[in-house]
Amino acid sequence: MRLIVFGANGRLGSRIVREGLERGHQITAVVRDPGRLQNSGERLTAVTGDVCDAGSVAAVATGHDAVISAVGPTGNSRPDLVVEAARALIDGLTRAGVRRLVVGGGAGSLEVAPGVQLVDTPGFPKAWRDIAIAHRDALDVYRTADLDWTYISPAAMLEPGERTGKYRTGTDQLLTDEKGESRISMEDLAIAFLDEVEKPRFVRRRMTVAY
Repeated sequence: MRLIVFGANGRLGSRIVREGLERGHQITAVVRDPGRLQNSGERLTAVTGDVCDAGSVAAVATGHDAVISAVGPTGNSRPDLVVEAARALIDGLTRAGVRRLVVGGGAGSLEVAPGVQLVDTPGFPKAWRDIAIAHRDALDVYRTADLDWTYISPAAMLEPGERTGKYRTGTDQLLTDEKGESRISMEDLAIAFLDEVEKPRFVRRRMTVAY
């Protein structure tokens, strides 16, 4: 498949690119500076683009089979960047005629009890709250899209780690293990992204991934 990855130089995005290359896909990596691309390979092309600009999205995405977005707020960027990106991706991909979109989101909007989301629990870190709410707002935007989208919420704890090839999936509820922990490595989350691209199971739905 010919795939395009926005946020390809990020911690998750770079792992998604690597996983896609290992599976034999043609990858277009959208980055701010192609000269600083973390991955390399004959099937990898780096381009500059702006995920928050629908015209830019349309220009770089045209001709691809599917789009993956691993874009999220980092450093001093505004949390609502993900909402702007959602609107631009929907508009841009509609213009480009590309229907398949797999998006990385947040865990904050997952339910921990009926009607209770993780972000609204007393112990949720204050420093993450604005980002979690922005991701929740972005999900609401995707739910209005006339595209074959999938929104992937990771486990509550997402860190670099081991590639085990094992994970569980769910929909709108937070997944925890036998210890009550909710976690997934970025390496295994990248596997889940590519699995969903290759064999869609959650089209026009949210999915969550955890051990």
